[in-house]
Amino acid sequence: MDAAGAGRERGHQTKQQVLVVDDDHNVSDVICRYLEHDGFQARHAGDGAAALAAVARQTPDLVVLDLMLPEVNGLQVCRELRAGPHGVPIIMLTALGDEADRILGLQLGADDYLTKPFSPRELVLRVRSVLRRAGGEQTLGRPETLTDGSLTVRTGPRTVHLAGREVALTMREFDLLVHLMRHPARVFTRAELLERVWGWNFGDHSTVTVHVRRLREKIEADPANPRRLVTVWGIGYRYGPAVA
Repeated sequence: MDAAGAGRERGHQTKQQVLVVDDDHNVSDVICRYLEHDGFQARHAGDGAAALAAVARQTPDLVVLDLMLPEVNGLQVCRELRAGPHGVPIIMLTALGDEADRILGLQLGADDYLTKPFSPRELVLRVRSVLRRAGGEQTLGRPETLTDGSLTVRTGPRTVHLAGREVALTMREFDLLVHLMRHPARVFTRAELLERVWGWNFGDHSTVTVHVRRLREKIEADPANPRRLVTVWGIGYRYGPAVA
């Protein structure tokens, strides 16, 4: 194919769609312009009810979700999206002091977050990072099957089964579980996990803590006394029993 033909081919590729949910039209307009400049198709919803209706009409590839919304707030939107059939990745936008809401949003299954004020360019980079992982680019090499007793993880179709029952994980939860299972008994600090799983060399370490807690609730028989996702006090986490 010549260069002109390649250009036409790229021009006909379907753009990934991002739904921006924010009641501040100045903020949403800037975000949408940056996304569209970077090759995305951006839609906007000004409140939580409009966001849920937009997702019901056409599921986007990703949702950028402000937590402070009128009527139906961002946490409720996140909760309803995670309770439904939509596996859409979510990036939350939170105010700098809203740590409790940010942690709750992560507990509800948000995949990433940014605190306001933020760089629109950084948001676009986060969008690309989340979509790459959602598309499976984080599982390099041939698909593999990881097993631990009754737990089976298949990286190709990104599925997890426990005692024959499928377990629904968010994108980040899946990535974290795969990374730890690939390195059994190795201890990782939260900073290392942020870098290796999230691709961040900065950020709030409580993000890792929240995701580990959610994973335990889904794959441990007794989340309060985990046997798979083990805390190494003062250091971080490891998968499975320590090797003597």
